[in-house]
Amino acid sequence: MKKMRLSALKADVSEEMNINLTPLIDVVFVVLIMFIIIAPMLEIDKVQLAASSQKENKEIAVVQEDSPVTIHVHADNSIYLNKKLILEKELISLLRQAKQLYPKKIPQLFHDKKAQFGTYQTVKNAVETAGFEQLDVILQPE
Repeated sequence: MKKMRLSALKADVSEEMNINLTPLIDVVFVVLIMFIIIAPMLEIDKVQLAASSQKENKEIAVVQEDSPVTIHVHADNSIYLNKKLILEKELISLLRQAKQLYPKKIPQLFHDKKAQFGTYQTVKNAVETAGFEQLDVILQPE
């Protein structure tokens, strides 16, 4: 009887010690291969920053709203095109009209820091869809 218990105990211990890692390794390799294949396909938006002036004078440059196409996004995510309140769905068509009137001008975006980033992304996409190649984003100091 003692021999039977001992052999049953050895069988249980040997079964518990053998863990098959092959499925885990397979999954890790598949995920790794997917990242290697997909990573070059991702588009990354790049923002080119203006060169900083090396002046000792720390003056803040005054931005003049000289562009005929100005977009203001307020803290409540309301969008104003040329100081006129518009709806988000109207933005693309109005920007296309502005592109026809001012084909060489660069729109200026004044975005409140309390507004959501999604609103900025919507405006940026609308500007690109309307045909503009550049967008000046004006940051206002506090």
